[in-house]
Amino acid sequence: MLLNYQIKKALKHDATDKSEIIFLLHGLFGSLSNLALLAKHLNTTHHIVLVDLRNHGQSPQSDSMSYALMAEDIFDLADSLNINTFSLVGHSMGGKVAMACALSSPQRINSLVVADIAPVIYEDKHSPVFEALNSLDFSQYKTRYEVNEALSQKIDSAEVRSFLLKSLHKVAQGFILRFNLKTLYQHYENIRDWPYKDAVFNKKILFIKGADSDYILPSYQNDILKQFPHAQAKIIQQADHWLHIQKAKTFNRLVEQFFQKNAR
Repeated sequence: MLLNYQIKKALKHDATDKSEIIFLLHGLFGSLSNLALLAKHLNTTHHIVLVDLRNHGQSPQSDSMSYALMAEDIFDLADSLNINTFSLVGHSMGGKVAMACALSSPQRINSLVVADIAPVIYEDKHSPVFEALNSLDFSQYKTRYEVNEALSQKIDSAEVRSFLLKSLHKVAQGFILRFNLKTLYQHYENIRDWPYKDAVFNKKILFIKGADSDYILPSYQNDILKQFPHAQAKIIQQADHWLHIQKAKTFNRLVEQFFQKNAR
């Protein structure tokens, strides 16, 4: 599957340029625009590939959804762009995709940053969101305000609603969702899963956690170090799972420093 993507060439490069290539991977219900601020921050000295993962954004939709398939999609895209080795930044589900890439083909991954997710099987965290989305006929609404009001009956968090509204697309009659809700719902168990328990990635990786988030817990440390023995960790205070938005400057700085320090 050839994913939708955007390339941002490093602003500072020349004919002998060897700037790092970094793929940016969004989370569940997201799109490539979610990491646009990070892309702009890194773009001065790095080549950036922003990606819509399968069943998200403007990438093809499929009846299948697994980390093996999503990792394969990333390598297929890299091959189509004649990119052999690269680094990755992934948030949430995108972080799991990044880890899956590193563990399945470590020779092709230079380093990676994983934002607020761990290599573990998660409990159900999204049933209320799925319930809310599945209860609505988006074609019946005329404005985003109306959709927001309808979602607010089941989703209290204005931040979550705002995030979901980013994937609304206006059509002739009402709205449609950019992500494939049916497949994501049917394969949510695969999204919560972690099938790479025995593989090891022996290169640099940075985990960044929101201090108020429960996605990376102290009890996950052994799971992380078992598969990523060179893992580093940073915690961003006054941030939860949306750390890349709530504390964008801090998050972007930490990512930039990591890649600068580990430049090939």
